[in-house]
Amino acid sequence: MGFFSWIVFGALAGWAAGLIVGADRRRQGCILNVLVGVVGATLGGFIYRLATGERKTFEFDFPSFGVAVLGAVLFLVLLGILERRR
Repeated sequence: MGFFSWIVFGALAGWAAGLIVGADRRRQGCILNVLVGVVGATLGGFIYRLATGERKTFEFDFPSFGVAVLGAVLFLVLLGILERRR
């Protein structure tokens, strides 16, 4: 994927993860959605590789989107836990 595709993919994954995590999270801006989505895709790809032993190549398809969203959800949950500890 090109740079622009990563931005769009990250924004969509971050937005979807924000919806899944719930309404208790304040609304995120577009930049934060992109960051959460890209970090989530990286985290999801890492977990996918640990679980399956295969490398996940991210394309614009539903399996990649699912891995990215699950990674972003995990990332948001971890951020929520860290926020509550403070």
